[in-house]
Amino acid sequence: MIEHSDIIDENIIQEGSDVLFLLDTKRTFLINIKKGEKLHTHKGFIQNEDLIGKKYGKKVLSSLGYEFVALKPTIYDYIKKARRSTQIIYPKDIALIVVYSNIGPGSRVVEAGTGSGALTCALAHYVKPNGRVYSYEVREEFLPKARKNLKKAHVLEYVELKNKDIISGIFESNLDAVILDLATPWLVIQRAYTALRGSGCIVSFSPTIEQVVKTVIELEKNEFVGIVTIECIMRKIRVKEGATRPETLMHGHSGYITYARKAFKKSNDLKPLF
Repeated sequence: MIEHSDIIDENIIQEGSDVLFLLDTKRTFLINIKKGEKLHTHKGFIQNEDLIGKKYGKKVLSSLGYEFVALKPTIYDYIKKARRSTQIIYPKDIALIVVYSNIGPGSRVVEAGTGSGALTCALAHYVKPNGRVYSYEVREEFLPKARKNLKKAHVLEYVELKNKDIISGIFESNLDAVILDLATPWLVIQRAYTALRGSGCIVSFSPTIEQVVKTVIELEKNEFVGIVTIECIMRKIRVKEGATRPETLMHGHSGYITYARKAFKKSNDLKPLF
């Protein structure tokens, strides 16, 4: 039985808590709170232990008098701060991939490839606490960094990292979703069809239209339905009274997202309903 005094308030900063210190929208610092340590910035330092016992959202002053806000990190913050060994998928694309894949608590998902684990972090965040992400990565050297990023985002326990080539086979079955971020997704379509449950979702992210065309052709051959390809372009707006306008710089094309769902193959005895 858990004593009332043993219940940890997740809105209170503890030793070992992650904190995102925000100076402004362009300068943030994600750290783990430990006694005796300081956050050193170009605007002065902050004594970590001064935050212990305080609520998230508290404003603190650095040694030079600059105001920081101590925020509770979101999955977006963990993805943004992920250490990279490969180019990660942008959050704008990750959001659409999560929605199109229809995953949620308890979902079983296969992903390929893992890369630095940014997309994996988001998938694991949404399938927890009783779901599972099976992440395939053919390059073994990428896995240690992905594992560190997943651990830092507190989702490693919901992921099984696999140093395997998904083109050679998918070892899971009755999956809710298959998500592909690799150079030749069309080579995986037939195996994905077999591994998915009926009505399950497949989502493929590709940087070039040639990849998309080959993937869509294979999806059509393998009885996938509702096939849609989109490009997500996001533009930030600089909001200032009397001078609101789009930001000068923006992330343009990052990739195309192709989505489809598994339908069972036609049987010979299929008859019209009327």
